[in-house]
Amino acid sequence: MLHHTTMQTPIGELVLIASDTGLREIRLPLPDRRRRAPTVASTDHPILTAAQEQLDEYFRGERRAFDVPLDVEGSTFQHEVWQALTTIAYGATESYGQLAERIGKPGAARAVGGANGRNPIPIVVPCHRVIGAGGALTGYGGPTDDGIAMKRWLIGHETSFAHDVAGGVA
Repeated sequence: MLHHTTMQTPIGELVLIASDTGLREIRLPLPDRRRRAPTVASTDHPILTAAQEQLDEYFRGERRAFDVPLDVEGSTFQHEVWQALTTIAYGATESYGQLAERIGKPGAARAVGGANGRNPIPIVVPCHRVIGAGGALTGYGGPTDDGIAMKRWLIGHETSFAHDVAGGVA
């Protein structure tokens, strides 16, 4: 069974969807995303509660990594890319090419970009930390100005807390 909830954040309303075993999707508040109503039960669920708490901590600058259980569907390659995304340091960025090299697939920057763009749990799996080769902010949640502004905000948010030695929960 799937469960969902919504939460208000500094970047807008997020829709969180979880199975009984883990967080499955975070829907960003972007106009080019179909904001279809979840066709799942809206219930109080411990995974959703944990995800909300951890996201609240992240937005307060108190959390740098997430440990909520995940239940994400995707190909083996997508999972490899998504796992690599979680190793990009808080407040840091990497290019698609650097990420491709790091997972042992140099020359697969476009494929990495495709997997990055299909990440169903943004923020928790920090796809916003991936940038273009020249340092340009590329699409986030689709090729819209709203997505770029959201990506810029998330990177700036992390950068503002990255040097705070006392802050952050691992």
